[in-house]
Amino acid sequence: MKTFKFSVVIEKDRDGYFAFCPELQGCYTQGGTYESTLKNIKDAIKLHLEDRLAHQ
Repeated sequence: MKTFKFSVVIEKDRDGYFAFCPELQGCYTQGGTYESTLKNIKDAIKLHLEDRLAHQ
């Protein structure tokens, strides 16, 4: 299994938190807490990579 490292930006807004991965276009998410947003972006990155690998 390969290990990848990606940058993640998490910003607080009036509704909670917003996160995105600058290296993966269209990979973003949101959450009510910092912790849930961090979990969500990890899941989003995983799904994004799985989809890219499936369509090679």
